[in-house]
Amino acid sequence: MAERWLSIDEISEHLGVKKDTIYKWVAKKRMPAHKVGRLLKFQIKEVDKWVRTGKAALCGAAE
Repeated sequence: MAERWLSIDEISEHLGVKKDTIYKWVAKKRMPAHKVGRLLKFQIKEVDKWVRTGKAALCGAAE
């Protein structure tokens, strides 16, 4: 079964940060995200791997 795509609201809740922070991380092209039309969608495995490998720390603390 394919992994479900998460919305900006769901991924911000999963990570415990504000939606504005997610938008900033995506704008810096560091956080894994996919554009579907005008929407941003996320796969939890990609985001969790991004956090675990320390790449989230490169974006700085929640800004």
